[in-house]
Amino acid sequence: MPLPPPPSSEPVRLTQYSHGAGCGCKIAPAVLETILQSDLGTFPDPRLLVGYGTRDDAAVYDIGNGRALISTTDFFSPIVDDAFDFGRIAATNALSDVYAMGGTPLLAVAILGWPVEKLPAELAARVIEGGRAACHAAGIALAGGHSIDAPEPFFGLAVTGEVKVEHLKRNDGAKEGDVLVLTKPIGVGILATAQKRGVLMPEHATIGRDLMCRSNRIGSLLGTQRGVHALTDVTGFGLGGHLLELCQGAGLNAIVNMDQLPVIPEARTYLQKGCYPDGSFRNWKSLNTRISGASDMERMMLLSDPQTSGGLLVAVAPGELKNVLELIQKENLEAAVIGTMTGPAEAPTITVV
Repeated sequence: MPLPPPPSSEPVRLTQYSHGAGCGCKIAPAVLETILQSDLGTFPDPRLLVGYGTRDDAAVYDIGNGRALISTTDFFSPIVDDAFDFGRIAATNALSDVYAMGGTPLLAVAILGWPVEKLPAELAARVIEGGRAACHAAGIALAGGHSIDAPEPFFGLAVTGEVKVEHLKRNDGAKEGDVLVLTKPIGVGILATAQKRGVLMPEHATIGRDLMCRSNRIGSLLGTQRGVHALTDVTGFGLGGHLLELCQGAGLNAIVNMDQLPVIPEARTYLQKGCYPDGSFRNWKSLNTRISGASDMERMMLLSDPQTSGGLLVAVAPGELKNVLELIQKENLEAAVIGTMTGPAEAPTITVV
């Protein structure tokens, strides 16, 4: 049964008006594979440098003179209760797709769905304002958009960016021996589940929000590094899902060192209390035959935890690792070395040690 409009005297909890939370509402990889099947295939265009064939973060189109346009869209339902923060997080997450290609955003337009009979328009204005603030922080305009009356709220952006073709980073370029680096800890989906269930402690309320609002603009700098062979951001499919995309694109296996995996400490606490996101189970159902060494519940749930505005996953040549780590740390960001690429492999897998 749909929720009634909130009493005007009570604060609105946006997460109670959506069935999912952030990127956790993404369709599971196995189901998406079925949806994307087509007899037509990709339209043959030699200027399309990146399409949907490798499930990369954005489409990329060669416009000549060594330059390419990046096009992406990303939107989801509320992962936090505050409308302004929801807008900031959704916009930051959408902008990340451009950074994950090694590019720089140029402009964005908004995508808004709003249950106008249930929630006040003033709240929607706050969502848009949060999105506008994230765009301004990225140095671009929120230049327009489209909105519909929807059963539950959702928000995001369609973003256009640019990149020098020589700096373009795909998710299928990893090489055997590459070192895997992650720029944000995982566990956001677990915290969001705790919030949705009303068990998140007040002192933990800003941990996930602050991580999700942290920009991945470091990706545009990583794009200039020749030693970076592959780049993607970790979002709704979890670390395991997005790492498996890197493996499949390159025809390689991966080894992940669980002891080196950065995890939000508070997330472990809520995980032990049974705060498992529904999206984690959907992800694990799609991934479990391709991952070994994750036999206990904690490892399974951490590897499949859907991240919203998660960190960048970088495959870098060992000889360039020091330079890349220094570049990341110079931007006051975290940089954890979590594993290596091995192989080659016809049916790539991930081994957790």
